[in-house]
Amino acid sequence: MECDILIIGGGPAGSAAAITAARAGLKVVLFEKGPYGRDKVCGDGLTPRAIAALDELRIDYSAAHRIDGLRMIAGKKERELSWPTTAKYPNHGAVWPRQKFDNHLIDVAIASGADVRFESEALPVLEGQRVIGVSVGADQYRAPFTILAAGAQGMAAKILGAERDPNETFGLAIRAYAPTPRHGERHLEACLSLSDEHGTAVPGYGWMFPAGDGTVNIGVGALSTMKEFKKLNLNTLLDQYHALVRDSWSLGEYVEKPRAWRLPMSCMRRFGPGWVAVGDAAGFVNPMNGEGIDYGLESGILAVEKFIADPVTASEVYDKEVGERFDAFLRTGRRFSFIIGHPWLLKPGLRIAVGTQTAADITLSVMGNLIDSQTPGAAGRVLKMADVTLKVADPLLRRTRARA
Repeated sequence: MECDILIIGGGPAGSAAAITAARAGLKVVLFEKGPYGRDKVCGDGLTPRAIAALDELRIDYSAAHRIDGLRMIAGKKERELSWPTTAKYPNHGAVWPRQKFDNHLIDVAIASGADVRFESEALPVLEGQRVIGVSVGADQYRAPFTILAAGAQGMAAKILGAERDPNETFGLAIRAYAPTPRHGERHLEACLSLSDEHGTAVPGYGWMFPAGDGTVNIGVGALSTMKEFKKLNLNTLLDQYHALVRDSWSLGEYVEKPRAWRLPMSCMRRFGPGWVAVGDAAGFVNPMNGEGIDYGLESGILAVEKFIADPVTASEVYDKEVGERFDAFLRTGRRFSFIIGHPWLLKPGLRIAVGTQTAADITLSVMGNLIDSQTPGAAGRVLKMADVTLKVADPLLRRTRARA
């Protein structure tokens, strides 16, 4: 079967690419390994940046629960901040459970004309170094451009070398749903000062994301730079956090068994002749919050736009432009994760992060994925300075990283 674009993976990044391609009149086939309606374990939060991408895709998100800001807690310090109004992003986000969110995007892709194949594991087919299509069982599909949107841990990523860099940071997270009378709140809540059962400070955070449906998405996440990371029990950490917020949120017991997942935050190779990686498959996850939906939507759109502009140079130009957009911030976040892996540096760092209004505003921008290479003002200047400084310090940070 001859196509214009083939997409491996039906998450937000793959769906965004399929919608963009189908609306442009391209013949596109998307392969999703799971069945229709499959659930993806996630925190379910959509940043203002993600909302901007949904606006670009003309997606109706009225079914999602609107979020107006973030409440940050570090020790005894608490700050409740509204999302800022900027020229690029709206001043609101949302919580939209991933099963419903992903299904909605897939439905829009199908309605736009994309051919979506469920329960189909697609693997890249190479001719020399060039990807010329995919195989699904005994069937083959050919196209000049293939988009990998299936994460960093599957066989497709291994074939293309688009795996996580073993020398870089990754994260682990776990979430559950629990009933609460505060489910209609318009602020996310992030507890930045977590400790494990041994009292070791955890570089990560606990979250309460009200879903507006009677429940809250409750979860915790941690970075691999943490000392004794391999011994970290996520279920225990979640239970400790549940006990911490139970009274203030009038929290009930978990609706279902908590589910954990790994967060890739790097990629060994994100493009090659005839293909590109987008979203999680390209390592586009913010190490400071574990968020990647907005990057997935943006990179999926951009990949197709570059193909439409010039199929011959699409892979190289995509890699250049997506790098200019994301790399400095994500690289700085990965390097910073080595610093906060040390408990004696993490605790004072958290006091600084929410200690003043200016610092809290910058922390809000970081947690909301609102900073990139084009960000003006104090947040943009801090990013540029941190990128330069941490580049020099990177060898030392890696040698002195906290280890199990």
